[in-house]
Amino acid sequence: MKKVLMGNEAVAYSLFINGVNVAVGYPGTPSTEVIETLKNFQDDDFYVEWSTNEKVALEIAAGASLSGARSVATMKQVGLNVAADPLLSLSVVGVEGGLIVFVADDPGPHSSQTEQDTRNFARFCNLPVFDPSSPKEAFELIKPAFEISEKYKLPVLFRMTTRVCHSNQSIEFEFKREKRKIKGFEKKPDWVILPALSYIKHMELEQKLQDMKKELSAYNKVEGRGKIGIVTGGISYFYVKEAIKGFEDLFSILKITVAHPLDEGFILEFAKGKEMLIFVEELDPVLEEEVKLILFENGRIISTYGKRNGYVPFAGELDVDKVKYIFYKVLSDKRFLAKNTFTDVLQIPKRQAQLCAGCPHRSSFLIVKNATKDKDVIFTGDIGCYTLGFAKPITTTDTCLCMGASITMAQGLNIADSSKSVVAFIGDSTFFHSGITGLVNSYYNRHNITICILDNLTTGMTGFQPHPGTGKKIYGEEGRKVIIESIVKGIGVERILLIDPYSDFTENVDKVREFLNDEELGVIVFRRECANLKSRESYFKINKNCSKCRACMMITGCPAIDEDENGNIIIDSTLCNGCGLCKNFCRYSAIEKVMVK
Repeated sequence: MKKVLMGNEAVAYSLFINGVNVAVGYPGTPSTEVIETLKNFQDDDFYVEWSTNEKVALEIAAGASLSGARSVATMKQVGLNVAADPLLSLSVVGVEGGLIVFVADDPGPHSSQTEQDTRNFARFCNLPVFDPSSPKEAFELIKPAFEISEKYKLPVLFRMTTRVCHSNQSIEFEFKREKRKIKGFEKKPDWVILPALSYIKHMELEQKLQDMKKELSAYNKVEGRGKIGIVTGGISYFYVKEAIKGFEDLFSILKITVAHPLDEGFILEFAKGKEMLIFVEELDPVLEEEVKLILFENGRIISTYGKRNGYVPFAGELDVDKVKYIFYKVLSDKRFLAKNTFTDVLQIPKRQAQLCAGCPHRSSFLIVKNATKDKDVIFTGDIGCYTLGFAKPITTTDTCLCMGASITMAQGLNIADSSKSVVAFIGDSTFFHSGITGLVNSYYNRHNITICILDNLTTGMTGFQPHPGTGKKIYGEEGRKVIIESIVKGIGVERILLIDPYSDFTENVDKVREFLNDEELGVIVFRRECANLKSRESYFKINKNCSKCRACMMITGCPAIDEDENGNIIIDSTLCNGCGLCKNFCRYSAIEKVMVK
C-alpha cells in the first residue's frame, strides 16, 4: 500500500508491522500521535495504553520486555526526565524483548518549557540512539532498532524532532504484521540490580558499545567528494542539502543517523583530505564534540566550525536560510555565494496565547483572583493549557517549572516567606501524573497551602486523551474511575471544597474567600468538562444597553469578545461557548443569552 503519513504515524505503522506487543506512553506534543495512531490497530498479541506518567510507562514497557515482548514507551523530551530513573537502570540491567524508547524533541521550543537534546541522554546512559531525518527513514529504522535492542539486550533510544514528527511523506509498504511468540518471563539473578552486579554489568555495557559501533555505522552515510566536509543529522540534513544546491561539488556530507556510539574508523575516513569540517545540528553540539574528540585522540588537525566557535546557534530550530548564512560566514572567500540566494520569509503576525472561549479554567482563575484581591498572594502554576493563566488579563500564574511542581514549589515559597499566602494551580491529568506525591508531602510536613485542582475531565492540551479521572481507557472502554477528592481524603486532608466554575460566580467567590481564610492545608477541586468536548446549548450576544465600557473584554480576556471598527463591543457567535462568564462583569445588563436552535 502507499500512504501519506506524518512522521509519528509512520513510526506507529512500523512499530505495529514489526511486531510491537506493548505500546505505552504519556501524551506530550510533539510525540502524542504515535500512541494515538497505534490505538487504531488491534491484534490478539497487542496492547496499548496511556499511562499516568512517563516513568510508569517505561517501567511497564520494561516489564513486558523481560517477558520477551517487543515494547515501546513514548514521550516528549521533558518526559524523558521523568523516565530517567528506570532508563539509567535499564541500561545496566538490560532487556529481553526489543525495547524502544521513543522520544520527541522540540527545538524552538514550540510547545515545551525547555529545549532538550535526547542525544545527550544516549551518551549519559551509554545507549544507542537513532536520529531519523524524515518520516520514511523513521519508518525504515524501527525494524533495525528492535533488532539491535534484542541482539545487545539493551533499550534503544529513538529520537525525533518536531519537524520530523509532524511533517508528511508518501511511504510505500506492505501492511503485514510480524507475528512473534512471546516466550514468557525467565527468572534470572541478572534482573535484580544489586551494587556488585551493577558494577559487572556496567563493564559489560561498555564492551557492548564497543562491539556495536561498526554495525551501527552502516546506518550513517557519506555523500559527495568535496574538500569541505559537513557533519549533520536529523532534519538539519535536508536543510544542508537545500542550502548547497548549485555548489554540491565543493562539499561532502556525513549524515549521522546513529548519533551514539560513533565508529572512530568511519569518522577518520571521512575526515581524510578535508580542508575543514562544518557541523550543522540543532540544539546541542553532540556530533561536534564526539567527532572533535575522535580527531584529537588520533592526532588529526583540521579546522572545524560549529556551535563551539559561534558559527551555529545553540538554541532554536535551524532552517535553510540559517544554514546558508552559516556557510556564508565560514566560506568568506566567496567560493560559496549563499548570500545571493536568501529568501525573504513571510513573517506571520504573532498573537498572545490564550485560553479557549468558554474554558472553565478562565472562570476558576477569576474566582480565585477575586477572592484574593485584598491579599498578598503568590500563584504557582503547572504544565498544561492552564499555564495560560499567566497571560493578561487573568495573570494568576507567577511560577511554572515542570509537571507537578506547582504543589511542591508552593511549599518552598511558604517555608521561605510565611507572610504571603500561596495558592497552587494544577490540572487533573497533571495531578495524576506527578501532583499526588507533592500533596502527600504537604500533608505530612504540615505545609499550609491551598491547592486548586482544575478538573476538566480530560488531558486538554494534547488532544483530549483519557486519564484515571475520566474512568475511560484508551479505546473508550470502561476502566476504573479515580475520584480526585477521594484521593485527597485518603491522604488525610479534611478541608476540601468542590466548585462548578460555571455556577453562580459571586457565590463561588464568597465560598473561596471563606475557604482561604482558614490557614490550614486545603484543596479546591474546580470541576467542569472542557468546553471543547461538549456541544453548546447557547451563546451570548451584546444588546442595545451596551455602554462600551469594555469590562467584559478587559476582565475575562475571552477571545470570543472583540470590538468592531466603530468601537462597538461584539461577541462572535461562532466562538462563544455559552459559559456566561462575561455576564458577571456587565453592569448594564447588556449581555443576553441566545439558545441554539
